[in-house]
Amino acid sequence: MLDEARSFALTAHGSQMYGDRPYAFHLEAVVGLLSPYGAEAQIVGYLHDVVEDTGVSESDIRERFGPLIADCVSLLTDSPGASRAERKAVTYARLAKVSGATELALVVKAADRLANVRCCVADQRRRLWEVYRSEHPCFRQAAYRDGLCESLWMELDALLQVSP
Repeated sequence: MLDEARSFALTAHGSQMYGDRPYAFHLEAVVGLLSPYGAEAQIVGYLHDVVEDTGVSESDIRERFGPLIADCVSLLTDSPGASRAERKAVTYARLAKVSGATELALVVKAADRLANVRCCVADQRRRLWEVYRSEHPCFRQAAYRDGLCESLWMELDALLQVSP
């Protein structure tokens, strides 16, 4: 099912770009970080942006990949809003309530954020890095769970402490 999720996501994202790179660059970075967390985490990693950024619906995900994957993708999908701050506030409130099997979404969200921050540092995108840094306390409060994916959080915390 991992290969199916990869193919599905790459097809859905089509010619979208991640900065100057094909969107596959971002998806592979996220999924690479998720390899220690198992196939379900990697599947969600491939699919985490498809509902938000493409014409794919949550029901499409549910039908093709099952309820847990669909629930996790739904948790990771920003709600519409007038600004990034408004969208993230709703998403973080939703993440703060997650428990049980859907905590898998929190692992994927940490990997997604870490991949984004790593890219900001590597590409010297200071303005976007500053956005992630300013959001980090609220993001961490909502998405962190003790013992869930400590190595991702340790690196993320470290990268956001020092200016790129």
